[in-house]
Amino acid sequence: MIVLKFGGTSVGSPESIRQVARIVLNYKAQQRNIVVVNSAMSGITNLLVEAAERACNSDSSYLGILEQIKEKHLSTVKVLIDIEKQTPIKQTLGDLFRELEEILYGVSLIKELTPRTSDLVLSFGERMASSILSYFLNESGAESEYLDTRKLIRTDRNFGNARVDFETTNYNIQKHFEEHSKLQIATGFIAVTDRGATTTLGRGGSDYTASILGGALPAERVEIWTDVDGVMSANPKVVKEAFSLRSLSYEEAMEISHFGAKVIYPPSIQPVYIKQIPIYVRNTFNPDFEGTRIGNGNGNGNGNGKNHYPIKGISTMDDIALINLQGSGLIGVADVSARLFSVLNRARVNIILIAQASSEHSISFAVDPKDVKQATKLIKEEFGSELASRKIDPLTVEHDLSILAIVGEKMRSKPGVTGKFFTALGKNGVNILSIAQGVSELNVSAVIEKKNLSKAVNTVHESFFLSNHKTVNLFIVGAGLIGGTLLEQIRQQADVLRSKKLLKINVVAVARSRKMLFETEGISLENWREELEEKGEPTMLDAFVKKMNELNLPNSIFVDNTSSAEVVQHYLSILDSSVSVVTPNKLASSGPYLYFQGLKDTAFRNNVRYMYETNVGAGLPVLTTLNDLKNSGDEILCIEGVLSGTLSYIFNTFDGSQPFSEVVKAAKAKGFTEPDPRDDLNGADVARKILILARESGYDLELGQVEIRPILPESCLTALTIDEFFKELQKFDETIEQQCVQARKEGKVLRVIASLKDGRAQVGLEAVDSSHPFYSLSGSDNMISFQTTRYNERPLVIKGPGAGAEVTAAGVFAEIISLSNYLS
Repeated sequence: MIVLKFGGTSVGSPESIRQVARIVLNYKAQQRNIVVVNSAMSGITNLLVEAAERACNSDSSYLGILEQIKEKHLSTVKVLIDIEKQTPIKQTLGDLFRELEEILYGVSLIKELTPRTSDLVLSFGERMASSILSYFLNESGAESEYLDTRKLIRTDRNFGNARVDFETTNYNIQKHFEEHSKLQIATGFIAVTDRGATTTLGRGGSDYTASILGGALPAERVEIWTDVDGVMSANPKVVKEAFSLRSLSYEEAMEISHFGAKVIYPPSIQPVYIKQIPIYVRNTFNPDFEGTRIGNGNGNGNGNGKNHYPIKGISTMDDIALINLQGSGLIGVADVSARLFSVLNRARVNIILIAQASSEHSISFAVDPKDVKQATKLIKEEFGSELASRKIDPLTVEHDLSILAIVGEKMRSKPGVTGKFFTALGKNGVNILSIAQGVSELNVSAVIEKKNLSKAVNTVHESFFLSNHKTVNLFIVGAGLIGGTLLEQIRQQADVLRSKKLLKINVVAVARSRKMLFETEGISLENWREELEEKGEPTMLDAFVKKMNELNLPNSIFVDNTSSAEVVQHYLSILDSSVSVVTPNKLASSGPYLYFQGLKDTAFRNNVRYMYETNVGAGLPVLTTLNDLKNSGDEILCIEGVLSGTLSYIFNTFDGSQPFSEVVKAAKAKGFTEPDPRDDLNGADVARKILILARESGYDLELGQVEIRPILPESCLTALTIDEFFKELQKFDETIEQQCVQARKEGKVLRVIASLKDGRAQVGLEAVDSSHPFYSLSGSDNMISFQTTRYNERPLVIKGPGAGAEVTAAGVFAEIISLSNYLS
């Protein structure tokens, strides 16, 4: 015998019922003995609850809901059954509708809805659906009988969640099936007391009915037919990469289900667990898929032959409250836990999770939010004297929380699973408020803030099941020259990163000065400009940051490709939201020291990263090298650098053969300078870079403490227009030419050099001879020289392009990849 249970979505529409009939007829064609357990049509139970509540309030709109219920069932009959054959089933349904209407009318008169009456009202969902399925199967050629399981399943009077009298129930089931050879279409969810009152079996009651029948017959197997491909590794509505599990032990299934997996309800396993009858969870709409087998002795495999994972699945409980009882009066007192849980048990307050400090100073436990008021009242009454004498602190209750649990028998033999779990959460800024782990090591549960649940589930799923694959989500502000180049580099390298590095870079948002665009599934990098123009909304930085934080995606990185001070002001809140920042914008790192240090502290506190390598040398590994030297114990004695590609080009080109003003004009025409060349020639940008190097070296300098020896006379710097600037610059040609000639006489060349020594940072024009590393510079290259204790006689030199969209974007790209390695 095989028990087939079909859930509400499996019988939710005429076409679904036809699919159920195909499955049943296929089993009959194979000469298999089966019994079918049926749920109410999807949505009907909720309508029955609503109708009963409105009737209880004497709200006549319950009649409208009753009409909806009638219409759904009668329209299903009209589609499934030929018109000339509809009369018998319409009569059956008509009788049920009249009975239901009379009950609801009575509820509206007395304005009271008892648990007993509520159970009777709810029973109509299964009774109507099973009547339709039985009749349709008969019309389809499968001889069947409608079975009201209230004839068989006997329970106590705990309406809403009745306890089964298995001795009487098993006898009734066995006797009934001995006397009835036809296919039985049994109602799920409902039962009866010894006095004939209708009861319900609680959440997942139809699964329980199937398990009760399977255990009593006994069945070869029980099959739970639903609308998903078995038990999934995580909720597929939350985790797109979730996959079907091939098998679970009974214990794993109960653990996964306890913490919210909707496919199967833990008590429903008990009757078959006792007799070691396997349960199969299968998909009504994909019947060829084998689904998930629940039972012992079935290996430890996950879906698609995957059996190497340390956990089986991830389950969640979306909404819980955490009650904390603590105080010195708990330490060493033997009966505190017994008193606490006894008083809650007597009031039937379900405790979902318990965590107790080894010091015995505190006990935390999770409950359904609807039980908080009663639970706190009972605890205050039970521990009144201790609270009054302050041996116990006032109760604290935390709301808007969730439970995230990882489940699997392999955890007990696999070191490091719990550490991996916590690390994955920590790197994504998910704070754990409470932890519980059983001695059996079947599950590890963490209480977290509800707002972080989706991110946490995806993070943990990726960490355990896709550990050789990583997705990072980028939020990019600034898509001009550098930002556009970065997007193109990502596009060109995407396939290589996926195949070689198993890394997917998902660009979720792009913002330019006028428009911004969000696409959670990723913006196409083939035509992002067109998408931004067509679908983008006006750019507002506050709105951009707010939406990024609301999405709360795992492995999120904010990339600022601008030189905007306004964007910089958002860094603190972004880092505080556990989103890492990567930027070539040097305004934050060279701004007020306290703000800069605050960024680093905030990043550290939230376990994220603030990365700004490109602030100094674009794609050159300047800051990385400096920090490697420091971290390895080397002492920085002196740093010198040609830190401006523009100034490097100008002074590498200026040799006295043409006026200095013409060299600057030519550099501007080639795009080597800013629109106003004074922004390069005033030395301020170089000062910011040497300031950053000073701070990385351990000096808490401010920008105003960097000494800038002016290259240009004041008249050039104060000219009102660029044209006037060049006129003033021509007057300076002779002066600087003399400097060039004098340097050449001494075998030297002119270079704009930033230096740091003994905590003093300065920028100025200097003449260097052939023994100096900067003598041989050419083009627009940058060069940085580190003189350290270890690199004393021959400094460590880094040389290469220090400016330009390609190398700057490449530096930002490299930091994104580095950050993805950290997150994994």
